[in-house]
Amino acid sequence: MLPRRDLDFLLHELLGADALATRPRFEGQGREVYDAVLDTADGVAREFYAPNRKANDQQEPEVRDGVVVLQPGVKPAWEATAASGIIASTLDEARGGMQLPHVIASAAIAHLEAANIGTASYPMLTAGAANLINAFASEEQKQRWLPPMLTGRFSGTMALTEPDAGSSLADLRTKATPQPDGTYLIEGTKIWISGGDHELTENIVHLVLARIVGAPEGTKGISLFIVPKKHFDGTRVGATNNVTLAGLIHKMGWRGTTSTLLNFGERGPCVGYLIGEAHHGLPYMFHMMNEARIGVGRAATAMAYAAFRYAVDYAQQRKQGRLPAEKDPKRPPVAIIEHADIRRLLLHAKCAAEGSLHLILACARLVDEQETGPDEAARQHATMLLEVLTPIAKTWPSIYGQEGISSALQVLGGYGYAREYDVEQLYRDNRLNQIHEGTNGIQALDLLGRKVTQQNGAAFKALVVEVEKTLAAAAAAGGAAAELAPQLKVALDRLVAVTTSLVGTMMKDATRGLANASAYLDCTSRVVFAWLWLQQAMVAERALAAGASGSDEPFYRGKVHAARFYFGVELPKHETDAALLLRNDASALEMQTAWF
Repeated sequence: MLPRRDLDFLLHELLGADALATRPRFEGQGREVYDAVLDTADGVAREFYAPNRKANDQQEPEVRDGVVVLQPGVKPAWEATAASGIIASTLDEARGGMQLPHVIASAAIAHLEAANIGTASYPMLTAGAANLINAFASEEQKQRWLPPMLTGRFSGTMALTEPDAGSSLADLRTKATPQPDGTYLIEGTKIWISGGDHELTENIVHLVLARIVGAPEGTKGISLFIVPKKHFDGTRVGATNNVTLAGLIHKMGWRGTTSTLLNFGERGPCVGYLIGEAHHGLPYMFHMMNEARIGVGRAATAMAYAAFRYAVDYAQQRKQGRLPAEKDPKRPPVAIIEHADIRRLLLHAKCAAEGSLHLILACARLVDEQETGPDEAARQHATMLLEVLTPIAKTWPSIYGQEGISSALQVLGGYGYAREYDVEQLYRDNRLNQIHEGTNGIQALDLLGRKVTQQNGAAFKALVVEVEKTLAAAAAAGGAAAELAPQLKVALDRLVAVTTSLVGTMMKDATRGLANASAYLDCTSRVVFAWLWLQQAMVAERALAAGASGSDEPFYRGKVHAARFYFGVELPKHETDAALLLRNDASALEMQTAWF
């Protein structure tokens, strides 16, 4: 679970979530409603998710007599989540949803992910599939499939990847054959399908990418289909739809989530229902994929935060050694949090966890702005900013967050490496987040090769504009924020120069220009986090100046000091990446296959 104090700080003091209640879509809501939602999510996480974190890791899904069996605690957690309304949190009330802002829903789901990611994946995937159906399916399809999904009767997945295609969706081979009644027969194999088979629900709604017979090659010929595990007439669940489990994949982490190899149509006709227009499947699926990518970043954030708080609690209780200035061996040992190196590790973990949470909630807030902003200009600006931040939101919490978890593990010493303690599992679980929903390398190519250049650089320019606004506000605010701002200005100017140089190279030679895309993502992400931490420092200093007292005072001082640490220790690392990018280092590109 996430600390409410930090959530309140980010949601209300920084992101103005409660102000959303003034917009027509959220009429009648407000801080009281949002607090109740977060309280509910926290309660569900504590009662149904956290107690089964270890058991869900140790008792992996298995096939018994042809049926996938999960750890017993998963079912009650699923039922409690469905009853809470979290699956339907952002959908219209007319559809059975709660019509909540995305920023509140995201914070609620993060509680579940921090407590037990192996179980939280099932409602997360279902919510994503339901949102896609709501966005692009026909009215008849919405009426048939949404009610059972939103109430937890059915679950949902997305089935993209194939054994021979991987992330190269242009090469997928699953085919869809049109039928006289308007349906399609689906034939093919999908792999790495999270939540692809289980007995949690009466039915599983797969969203499947396939190529209609005769469709163009490449991504332009891909369509999207609803393919249920079992037939469903809108009321009753019927016989199998011949979606067959070919095997379970056993993973390093996320062990509680089934990861499946599925065959469609292998043992008989498998019926699919076309969503929207033929050959438009990839743009539709990207709606869910972009949501899922921010969701991956949120999961990484939740795990990094859980590890950080676990390490802080341990460091406060574990007594070992004495401070260097203490020469009397008879003096009692101190809590390890008193040692400078432990504080360094904890500061590193704090910057990663709290910075990542800010990024994820800021992206969710941009989705709200994109959908409900006061005018077209505001909505378009939010869209552009979200475009450039999405690959960063997916990747950097999984990279920097993993570093933070590693620091948390180090705080525990040998115990951190032991399976009896939670941090070891969090380390394994988080590692997946650099791979699924598009690897970090794919996200780097997307950022530099597409997002930075689209619409003549509009998305990147939107980011620069926002950072410059924060710099101006920091200069006016004085204090630590004003002291730190010049360092960010230098980093921003350097990033602009790097971006200009790489875009110029790409126009001449795309392969060469994109050779160091991962370094560019790292370089940009470090600047983005500096921007976010500068915002946190400004708000914290403003609160301190207003007379913050009690537990609020150390909270705000911790924010300011963490910002100083980030600017002093983490932000300078971007200079190395910038130097590599400006000289357009070609060592990886020029390495020959035979030399390995």
